[in-house]
Amino acid sequence: MNLSDKTSAAHSDLQQLDARTGGAFSAPTSGERAARLREWLASEPDADALAEVYREMSQRDKGAAKLLKERLDDIRRAKAQDAMAEEWATRARALLAQPRLNLADAMAWQRDAAKAGAPLSREPLASLRQQLAERMKAIEDLQHRVLVAKEAAVLLAQRIEVLSTKSWLEAQAALDSLRQDVANWQAQAQALMQDAGWASLEPRHQNALDGSRQQLGIVWEAFEAALAQAIAAAADPQAPLPAVPVWADELRAARGEVVPAPVAAVDPTELAARQAQAVRAVTVAMEALDKELAEGHVKAAPKAAAQLRQALKEHGRHIPAAVEAQAQALLAKSGELEGWQRWRADQLREELLAKAVALTQSPEGQRLGGRKMQETLRQLREQWKTVDQGGAPNHALWKKFDEACNEAHKVVEAWLGQLKQQNEANRAQRLALIEEVKAWTAAHADATDWKQQVRDLHAFSERWRQAGHLSEKLFAEVHPLWKAAMAQAHERLEAAQAESVQRRQALIEEARQLAQSPALRVDAVKALQQRWQQEAHAVPLDRRQEQKLWEAFRQPIDEAFARKSAARDKAVEALHAHDQAVLDAVRALEAATASGDAQQIRSAMAAVQAAMRQEAVTPAQTGADPAPATEPAADAPIDPTPSQAAPRKLVAMRGDDRPGVGKGLPAARPAGRDAEAGRQRPDRSGGRALRESRGPRLSDAVFRAQRQAMEQADQVLRKLAAQAHGEALMQLLHAWQQRAADAVPPAQALGGKAVAAARASWVNALAAAPSAEAQARSAESLLRLEIAADVPTPAAHLDDRRALQLKLLTRRHDPAPADTWAQDVATVLSSAYEAQAAKRLQAALKALLRR
Repeated sequence: MNLSDKTSAAHSDLQQLDARTGGAFSAPTSGERAARLREWLASEPDADALAEVYREMSQRDKGAAKLLKERLDDIRRAKAQDAMAEEWATRARALLAQPRLNLADAMAWQRDAAKAGAPLSREPLASLRQQLAERMKAIEDLQHRVLVAKEAAVLLAQRIEVLSTKSWLEAQAALDSLRQDVANWQAQAQALMQDAGWASLEPRHQNALDGSRQQLGIVWEAFEAALAQAIAAAADPQAPLPAVPVWADELRAARGEVVPAPVAAVDPTELAARQAQAVRAVTVAMEALDKELAEGHVKAAPKAAAQLRQALKEHGRHIPAAVEAQAQALLAKSGELEGWQRWRADQLREELLAKAVALTQSPEGQRLGGRKMQETLRQLREQWKTVDQGGAPNHALWKKFDEACNEAHKVVEAWLGQLKQQNEANRAQRLALIEEVKAWTAAHADATDWKQQVRDLHAFSERWRQAGHLSEKLFAEVHPLWKAAMAQAHERLEAAQAESVQRRQALIEEARQLAQSPALRVDAVKALQQRWQQEAHAVPLDRRQEQKLWEAFRQPIDEAFARKSAARDKAVEALHAHDQAVLDAVRALEAATASGDAQQIRSAMAAVQAAMRQEAVTPAQTGADPAPATEPAADAPIDPTPSQAAPRKLVAMRGDDRPGVGKGLPAARPAGRDAEAGRQRPDRSGGRALRESRGPRLSDAVFRAQRQAMEQADQVLRKLAAQAHGEALMQLLHAWQQRAADAVPPAQALGGKAVAAARASWVNALAAAPSAEAQARSAESLLRLEIAADVPTPAAHLDDRRALQLKLLTRRHDPAPADTWAQDVATVLSSAYEAQAAKRLQAALKALLRR
């Protein structure tokens, strides 16, 4: 078949699928395709048709094909559920077909089916589950009836034993009713043994009923024979007497015979030994039971109680009444403990059952999630096992508890299903990413853009980390594939990086050789650095490795430049006398600054300024001609005498076409450190201004040292001034608090000349007693002070401050608060001291006294 035939066949198949789905393939939009597919899905098409339509639609519209995929998944899950249901139905039928059904196997079937996710609420599992439940209930009922029959046999035997101790006439009177009861019991026992569930009972229950039936039969036959013999002996004096001692004595007395005397008493010594042995045996059993009860061993106590009962049965006739009473008290206590244990165990089981039921009855938004529900169910079942280990099991409660747990386990089943689907989706996504990496590796087999490759590989790694969670098993399956694909993708990049590292090592060696050369060539260093940058841009490396290589490359070059700078510094001549004087003054200033004495600091600063402004060395002191010390004026004639050096001829000079600038003058130097040292700039007329008498130019190191020392000294002086100002302000507030006028600090400490006139009014205010008028005006004075100082007012007085500001606006000719702040301070000091007012006064004066 050629290509045209294949194309026509594919087109024909597509037309058939379009006609089958109601025009889903020919629909113009995705929404219409999805709507037509929903209509077609409502007709319940078979799985083969769904798969064929999905295969074609997934290549054209993935959004519309999602509907088909969901239906296929539902069909697949339904098939899996049907297969699982058939499997567990087969197991259930096998259990029901067994002649002997084990209760544990039946309960395990229901539990395991629920854990496996079998649809227990659907047929046929629902009916089989009901049949198993009815079969189990019938077996439990039969077991209960067997226990009741066993107790009834014991009671009948006790009635017969009691009649044997009474008159034979009473026994004869009760013979008919007793015979009827024994016959009824035997009929019930026979019915129980012929029940359909008899084979499913545990052997201990079967043996117990069989033993009760045999024992009752033996007792009844002996009773009937003895009573018949007694009746015959009463009718015939020559007939033998029955074996029952009471009846034989009664018949002898009726015949007139002498009743034989009782058997002679046992030897006292033998009787005492027998009693001592009996007391010893019973005491040992009592001590064992008492020990188990005291230690709380509820599991070992029933065994010890059974041993004590056996000892009483064997030696009860030979022990004193007090010992027997003590033994009976211990047995009663043991019975109470066993009953409490069963009650407590049932109580704990009821609590666990309530917790299991509450798991499914919680509101929809408050139910536990899948993982949490799984852990909770596991803990509940473990707690149930622990309770069963401490006492007899309760099958009825266990059945309810198991049903509640199975109902709650449906949430876990749904979560496990979602988790499985999520794992499969994430696995498919990761496998697709691995294939994408392989395709990328093949496409970039000859590419040399290493930076782009690093970015692409990093993007792949990020997508792998964000590809969703996988189970440990699935992750262990796909992770080696990912490692292999990424290793193949990194192979060419790692080889290029290895070659780049070798080239960079060679550049590092060149840098070392270049740094070891006697004369450091800057152009060679720049060229080497440029080659390094080209290599770094071409092939990227790991950041740490690249930084390490760069530091190794830079180190020898830095060391070479450091050696060059050190040599340059050594070549600088020693400081001349002026630099040394300034440097000595700077060191003295640093020492004064460290001492913290303001007077010494000011003196040292003046000394530094004096040393910097020292006059240059005069010609008389040096013996040189004073003529070269100054520059000639621009229009002065130059006399080239042998003792005076001729000025250098200007070969080239910067043109300046500004108005008034001379053409024949050299260009002025730009303002720089000469201006900082006190030298003037050239004026606009073009003449070069003479240097001020501020001393010669300082060296760079000395200039920086003096500038740093002066700045540090100025900062220390400012700090000391602030501290002194704060201490003076605190003294003023303390004087207000103590009403001590003599404690007011001097005006110089407070603020100098500006406070001199105000200080007298403050002293007078403190000398007088607080007045009511001043107390009333102090609030407004504090507000005026805060306005004058422009400091914030407490929130409680903001309304008063706004009112005062409005008031001041209406009185334009009154003095402003900034003009009357001294009088306002005096008004405040005239009032009584208040801590809050003192804080406000301190904040205002802190700003006002510095102005």
